[in-house]
Amino acid sequence: MKKRILTGITTTGTPHIGNYIGAIRPAIEMTKDSDESFFFLADYHSIIKNQDSDSIKNSVKNVALAWLSSGLDPNKSYFYKQSDVPEIIELCWILNCVTAKGLMNRAHAYKAATSINENDPDKGITMGLFSYPVLMAADILMFDSTHVPVGSDQVQHLEMTRDIAARFNHLYKPILTLPDPIIQDKENVVPGLDGRKMSKSYGNVIPLLESEKILKKSVMKIVTNSLEPGEPKDSSDCTIFSLFKNFVDDSEMKSIQKAYDEGIAWGEAKEMLFNSINDELEPIRLKFEELKEDNDYINDLLSDGAKKARDIAKDKIFQIKEAIGITKIS
Repeated sequence: MKKRILTGITTTGTPHIGNYIGAIRPAIEMTKDSDESFFFLADYHSIIKNQDSDSIKNSVKNVALAWLSSGLDPNKSYFYKQSDVPEIIELCWILNCVTAKGLMNRAHAYKAATSINENDPDKGITMGLFSYPVLMAADILMFDSTHVPVGSDQVQHLEMTRDIAARFNHLYKPILTLPDPIIQDKENVVPGLDGRKMSKSYGNVIPLLESEKILKKSVMKIVTNSLEPGEPKDSSDCTIFSLFKNFVDDSEMKSIQKAYDEGIAWGEAKEMLFNSINDELEPIRLKFEELKEDNDYINDLLSDGAKKARDIAKDKIFQIKEAIGITKIS
């Protein structure tokens, strides 16, 4: 069987360097070791929590640009919008009909959302939020994906997908591929400006696609302690040192550790970090500037990607509908 990796990219906001380090860069690297790779913009997933149409439209464009600027080659991978492959939604309904409600009750996102409600546990809970693991399963199973990169906190999603596929295969016939997770390093949490996990919800991100000036301004805002120049610095719990690890090699890290031991000034450490990040992001920024006004190119590229993806999806949904008995009358 071909090794097919699949990655869904939620279209909310504009990616920051935490997204780049944790998802974009490693996913693009994985394409070198797979037979086929699928990258899709999960725009239907985004409307679960965001009903601002302008925000979603802008985010779809910015997320697409971030991946393309970072080196995703649409000639070597399937790159498409989820909403441009209607067979996924068709499969989602079919899978809903074989998925136990009890399984959905155990979904981490649903449990977290209900846990903050006091009187009515389902206050503010939409069916989109409740059943989104089924749509995720449809995204994955539609293309016989064999491997899906996930963070350690998302393994449950893959387990649910496997449960749903196994249930379908048991009821009908074994035509859905049970995917394996590629679990990303749970220790590699990218810290934000304040030391917490980098997240738009915390407002502590370092931008990926902004100008060099804004990038430097962000790096200089990293929170540090009050140790003076010349005083040795502890690297074990330092945001700057943790970020360095993602942009320099082992040899350079040894030099940076030595500088910490010798009491490097925080301003100098931030300047060095900015230069390391900027060296990697500069070509990405230039590519972004080249593409950002070419809407026709982006639309054509996503349209072509959807056509290629639909060639596979149409064949698969035909097999699935035959299996469940939705065929021509004979």
